[in-house]
Amino acid sequence: MLVADGVSRRFGGLQALADVSFTVAQGAVTAIIGPNGAGKTTLFNVVSGILKPSGGRVLFEGTDVTGWPPQRIVALGAARTFQNIQLFRSLNVVENVMVARYCRSRSGVLDAIFGLRQDREDRRRMLEVADHWLGWVGIGDKSALMPSELPYGDQRRLEIARALATEPRLIMLDEPTAGMTAVEAQELMALVRRLTEIGKTILLIEHNMNVVMAVSDRIIVLNFGEKIAEGTPEEIRAHPQVIEAYLGSEA
Repeated sequence: MLVADGVSRRFGGLQALADVSFTVAQGAVTAIIGPNGAGKTTLFNVVSGILKPSGGRVLFEGTDVTGWPPQRIVALGAARTFQNIQLFRSLNVVENVMVARYCRSRSGVLDAIFGLRQDREDRRRMLEVADHWLGWVGIGDKSALMPSELPYGDQRRLEIARALATEPRLIMLDEPTAGMTAVEAQELMALVRRLTEIGKTILLIEHNMNVVMAVSDRIIVLNFGEKIAEGTPEEIRAHPQVIEAYLGSEA
């Protein structure tokens, strides 16, 4: 579904990514791990269009999306969340999800200004979709609250609901369990597995190794901007370079 082919990224004299290649299989959960500064978020930013690569290509379902702006990639069917929660603090919960539907809207500026039928239909559909996904992630009863009134774990769920509202086939999750308790992390990973059951493909960055090993089908390991390993959780757990670079000798 997603292919990174020799992706590189430089920031001046710093080589943040160096010739990174991997494939994300449809319907699978693929995790990217590595120490701080390994290039994980930079790779996410390149794949999602926030950064342009210095070299290499990114393909999504056979389409070369290298250098595409984020909104075009979202419209094609790939959504993401962020390590630092990015919610609209002035909008309530349901409005945060509704706004994500604009990439599927057929109405234009004039439709909105004059309240034409297409705009009314789009807004009605936005609300229906938002209500559906908020219920699906388990916070449907909190749709009228402001994001700041939600517990941290529910804010993460809200981000996922907003991503789902764009009708993605691929969802990229950047540190989804960061800051969560062990119980909250387990609940969120159960949600990730449910995403695959409804046909979504997942690419995630995660530091919690218990989560990674429990939920992932394949794991990609970065260190100093280079891919040093790729395989199943069992293969990664036993990989000597991974043990040295990330897991620690006790692994």
